[in-house]
Amino acid sequence: MNESTKVVRDDRCPGMDYTEMLEGDTRTPPDYLFEETIADMGTEALSTESYVSEEFARLERERLWPNVWLFAARVDEMPDPGDTVVFEINDRSYLLVRQQDGTVKAFYNACLHRGRKLRTKSGTTTQLKCPFHGFAWKNDGSLKEIPCAWDFKHLEEKDMSLPEVRVEEWHGFIMITENDDLPDFAEWLGPAASHYERYDFENRFTGMWIAKRIPANWKATAEAFMEAWHSITTHPQLLPFLGDANSRYDHIGDHFNRAITPSGVLSPHLYGKDQNYVLEKMNEFSGGADASTNRRFAAGDGGDEFDADDPLMARKVLAEAGRKGFTEQYGYDYSEASDAEILDNFTYNIFPNFSPWIGYLPTLVYRWLPGDTPDWCVMEIRLLFPTPKGEDRPRAVERTYIPDDEPFAWAADKMGPQLANVFDQDMANLPHVQTGMKAMKDGMLELGKYQDSRVRHFQTTLMKYINGELPA
Repeated sequence: MNESTKVVRDDRCPGMDYTEMLEGDTRTPPDYLFEETIADMGTEALSTESYVSEEFARLERERLWPNVWLFAARVDEMPDPGDTVVFEINDRSYLLVRQQDGTVKAFYNACLHRGRKLRTKSGTTTQLKCPFHGFAWKNDGSLKEIPCAWDFKHLEEKDMSLPEVRVEEWHGFIMITENDDLPDFAEWLGPAASHYERYDFENRFTGMWIAKRIPANWKATAEAFMEAWHSITTHPQLLPFLGDANSRYDHIGDHFNRAITPSGVLSPHLYGKDQNYVLEKMNEFSGGADASTNRRFAAGDGGDEFDADDPLMARKVLAEAGRKGFTEQYGYDYSEASDAEILDNFTYNIFPNFSPWIGYLPTLVYRWLPGDTPDWCVMEIRLLFPTPKGEDRPRAVERTYIPDDEPFAWAADKMGPQLANVFDQDMANLPHVQTGMKAMKDGMLELGKYQDSRVRHFQTTLMKYINGELPA
């Protein structure tokens, strides 16, 4: 096992910490799971201005969004030449086009004649033709045709190619930026970029994609997923098998932070429950084949190798069941995958609005898109599934937009009822967070030192952009 030293801090939960769980793993987890990178984010109160002020939102539009890398699409949304994706954020609209040579180009999505958007929907095309007057460009952005060309002779010597936006593909994610001076995406992100290399994200596909308008600021919504300890009140059904207060929080550079929340363990907030209780409650939550597999292991069919008195017994049982189940489902050999990589919640956040989790199981990806006022945003939730061995990667499913007056349960047939319920529990808080911040007497938020440290880290980087310290 990786050698590590247990550090006892007075700002940590007194229960078993995550490093101890890694040391009890039945396999050897990768080094980057052991690494703790905790920045001292202080304890000062946080102003609500960034969440409620239109002036602050204007500064974000001017100083933040054009100067960062943004997740615009997945490769499985546009696998073939001529496939296009329209990506919109704030008042910006970008048109991504798969080229004949397999690369992707991104253009400002506007006709150079009268400014009409060239496309309003994603899809496949052989040319980029304006629906207004018929100006047309080839898919590579070069000018193809000007109707009534006799009236535009003054443009004959002018470059009328569509202006481009910088594009990079990274592990199946298509990233764009307007800032040509930024480092390449992996360098900009920093050491955490290497954490994705084990999990074959290039070969994954979007098997679930849900979007919903949320009546809260994009940052308040994103920050609702930057800590796990709200589970004690918001998600009590998860406590029997989720180590909420055992979560570890790390801050790596300006543009990355993470929460690692262990699964298959009892929450420190519950007492007097044995390992079979953890298994039973996990079975109730997951249901189906997972439940029958876990019950079989717990009964001794394959689980007799585990010590019933081991505080990590349920975790080991669930991980072994997961390894076998994933192998049967996807055809790959997961025998050396660590318990952590099979079970745990790796809530990785890439600044400012992109959260692609890691691990071997189907992984969540969040994206938050700001609204035209500070009081709302759109949250997108994807699940990326491994492509079964020997099969071609499927095309991404289309995005399902939940009507504004409907809960996530409206899409339970696509998300599953348990996952939809978890998100509905989260969203029940957010409208009242937004209005509550406006109702505060002094507009100052008193955050925890450790468990809210990712919020502090995120806000610190945000202010570097607002104040002009970044981009460097």
